Amino acid sequence: MEYYEIIIQGHIDQRREDWFAGLKITQLPEGKSLLAGEVADQSALHGILNRIRDMGLQLLSVKRKN
Repeated sequence: MEYYEIIIQGHIDQRREDWFAGLKITQLPEGKSLLAGEVADQSALHGILNRIRDMGLQLLSVKRKN
């Protein structure tokens, strides 16, 4: 498992964590949201990114943390 931090434009309700494979959602200043946590594999990461796309949210950054 790898730890990722994904920043998107717009606030996502924290009750939607189950939509993003359990990633913790934190609302940031300037109308952004941080999704952070461990992702099982590349397939799971693509599923999360697809969900962001399908919701019409703007992806700002994706970082893998060591």
